[in-house]
Amino acid sequence: MRYLSKYPKEINVFLGASLINSTGSSLMWPLIAMFVFDELGRNMKAAGLVILIHSLGGICGQLLGGALYHRVGVKRLIVGALGMNALGLFALPIASQSWPLFITLMALIGVFNSLSMPAIQAFIGFRFPERRGELFNVIYVANNIGVAVGTAMSGFLADVSYTLSFVLNGVTSGAFAIFFFFYLGRTENESAGSPVLSKTTVSRSESAWMLMRNIRIYLYMSVAVLLLNVGNSIWNTGVSPFIIAEDMPKRMYGFLWTLNGILIFVAQPLMTLLKRTVARTINAQMTASAIFYMAGYACILTMQSYPGMVLAMILATFGEMLIAPAMPAFLSERAGKHMPFYLGLSGGIGSAGRVIGPYMMGAYYDQGGLSPVAWLAVVTALLSIGFFVIHGIASRPRAIAKTSAATVSQT
Repeated sequence: MRYLSKYPKEINVFLGASLINSTGSSLMWPLIAMFVFDELGRNMKAAGLVILIHSLGGICGQLLGGALYHRVGVKRLIVGALGMNALGLFALPIASQSWPLFITLMALIGVFNSLSMPAIQAFIGFRFPERRGELFNVIYVANNIGVAVGTAMSGFLADVSYTLSFVLNGVTSGAFAIFFFFYLGRTENESAGSPVLSKTTVSRSESAWMLMRNIRIYLYMSVAVLLLNVGNSIWNTGVSPFIIAEDMPKRMYGFLWTLNGILIFVAQPLMTLLKRTVARTINAQMTASAIFYMAGYACILTMQSYPGMVLAMILATFGEMLIAPAMPAFLSERAGKHMPFYLGLSGGIGSAGRVIGPYMMGAYYDQGGLSPVAWLAVVTALLSIGFFVIHGIASRPRAIAKTSAATVSQT
């Protein structure tokens, strides 16, 4: 509590709401592959297809969320997206009776769930510009305390009822929508929260196509995250069916994600030390994250046992702790008023890895078990290291300034 006392009451309330929402989300999302594989009786390729469709919806949601932030307004965008997401989650148990309807609803949930992500990140960056880097990390930690609580419950809920997980997730999403409805009602007229812009105020030089041409600021970083997300699909479409196939209790899978959430909280001093000594810049932190991920996947490949998965989760969590706050912090510093657009664009590109990964790994698992899945994860992490290095060179302030000037001169 003493740690939180240095923040304004407004931020602490926001952190509490984020924690509750992340707890609800964590009740369900680690169990999607298990639900399709175990409850619906489908193979892992089908489970990967569901995650693929959901992730496609997520890509559309992130792109729309970034593009609509200034046009629709932060309140309508966030509250509407969270409310529709809650309705979709409530309907999911009924929709699961029909395979086509289940897949369609999963796509829509993906859209609505991701629609609010760039908007919330951009709102934080605009409202608290002097502390946004610090706040991105604090909110990330708060969310993952929710992950620790939610995933600890998810395995036990799966033994009782998958439906209960869906409903509780819907309740927390709806509660988050209500929170933002009142919270943004108090702040929407303040200049710190970016105001609604009409379509006519967006000049030609600020059009989406012109912003996309400044590839140095987002592309290489986004491709690196895409590759990491391909590799990270090993948990849903490699580790989870392996645990079931080995007749381990389902709660063992939940314990892995509980470990993830706990580490994100208790290992903050270690990450702070790492950032002060080895990874001092945001670009160095991104590269180090990919190295940790690769080391974790190598543990799964070589050990193929539950202790190996625990060690892999520890290393992958360190990677996650470095990359998660680094991306929005980088774009907040470099993208200025275009931050919502680039947050949505980079998030959408990165999320493509969640589309490609589960389907590929599901197919590989059906053919050869855990080994080919782990090999794929190691290779993608290695490639992501290369792209982060390229991003570090290309995203130097002078390089970005030259690209931006060239883009403007061509208009």
